[in-house]
Amino acid sequence: MKTNPVVHFEMPYENSDRVQKFYSDAFGWQMQGTGAEMNDYVLAGTTETDENRMVKTPGNINGGFFPKNQAPGAGTSVVISVDNINDAMKKIKDAGGKVEGEPMEIPGIGHWVVFTDTEGNRVSILQAMRM
Repeated sequence: MKTNPVVHFEMPYENSDRVQKFYSDAFGWQMQGTGAEMNDYVLAGTTETDENRMVKTPGNINGGFFPKNQAPGAGTSVVISVDNINDAMKKIKDAGGKVEGEPMEIPGIGHWVVFTDTEGNRVSILQAMRM
């Protein structure tokens, strides 16, 4: 059976420095702000990765934080890995979900797009770059 695992989490923040300090102090996560060129996204390293930034321990995931003002009303979300983002978008629509815009390229990572499921949850899918 082919599954599409959860590979990333995302949460909103109001203050970049504060969220980085909190998760670093509370859990020892490696927090890294990306700056304006990446929409002030904050990477959250929760587990060890290899030279390709892939997690070393199966089942562990890393995550990130985005400014609340970039997605008003958005809460905690997960990212689901897919083999083909266009096929996955069609399946989401056919199943009653709504894809929010077009996939965007995340340099060095792959293509990503947000969707809303039938229950109103904000989720996203990622087609990783082929290594």
